[in-house]
Amino acid sequence: MKVVITGKGGQLAWELERLAPDSATVVCLGIEDLDITEQQAVEEKILSERPDVVINAAAYTAVDKAEADTALAYAVNESGARFLAEACRQFGARLLHVSTDFVFDGEKNTPYQTIDTPNPINVYGASKLAGDKAVQETLDDQAVIVRTAWVYSVNGNNFVKTMLKLMAEKPHMGIVYDQVGSPTWAKGLAEWLWKVALNPNIQGVYHWTDGGVASWYDFAVAIQELGLEKGLLSDAIPLRPIPASAYPTPARRPSFSVIDKTTAEDAVGLETIHWRKQLSSMMDELLSKP
Repeated sequence: MKVVITGKGGQLAWELERLAPDSATVVCLGIEDLDITEQQAVEEKILSERPDVVINAAAYTAVDKAEADTALAYAVNESGARFLAEACRQFGARLLHVSTDFVFDGEKNTPYQTIDTPNPINVYGASKLAGDKAVQETLDDQAVIVRTAWVYSVNGNNFVKTMLKLMAEKPHMGIVYDQVGSPTWAKGLAEWLWKVALNPNIQGVYHWTDGGVASWYDFAVAIQELGLEKGLLSDAIPLRPIPASAYPTPARRPSFSVIDKTTAEDAVGLETIHWRKQLSSMMDELLSKP
């Protein structure tokens, strides 16, 4: 099986590449190899590679910048997804497309189901939803869309590594307590995606994050506790819960974006692991990273 992965250099593509099964021939492409906003380039690359599966891990994910940089956000997240879908349809490949919890407005207080109606409240979420729709309209049962959230990895920039850095530098910090979701170790998401890639009968929309629920404050507290326990931090600092209103950002964010993973677990026979256990495992990897 030949698999093309877009988004090389990003957290998820990095995990996908290192977890590739022996049965897969993997071609991982960064923007220097393929700009997915260029339709002809996409067609030519998919034609030359002739993959069985394309995993689209490329995305414009700068949530706040997207409010002003709308054209580029839509170019990558909508047009790029459409061009990949059209190329997959033309050459008979499956497309596994990674989406986001930000397609929802956060007004619920129970986990979002895959059949719930999206209603994004920022440009990033709207552009990702437009990409999801383009993929569905183009490929239908030839595509899998997986929505995820709060992704982190030992590779790249993310909340976990930022918190560890700031906790080592600052005397105290305020962390938002009234935005609730589920952290996701990119490694766990990559493992789920590989199971899907190897099963051509899986199709449709799924949700995948780690198990459990947290606010950003809860997440930060766990990062500090585990960081101290593992020697990644030397001293504890006070962490103060603050409302999102005290930390204004250009883009609005959902106050509740927990997503239900039941159908994703059932589809591949893989149970989610609680986010705190996954965070601990990720930190162990950080310790062993050269």
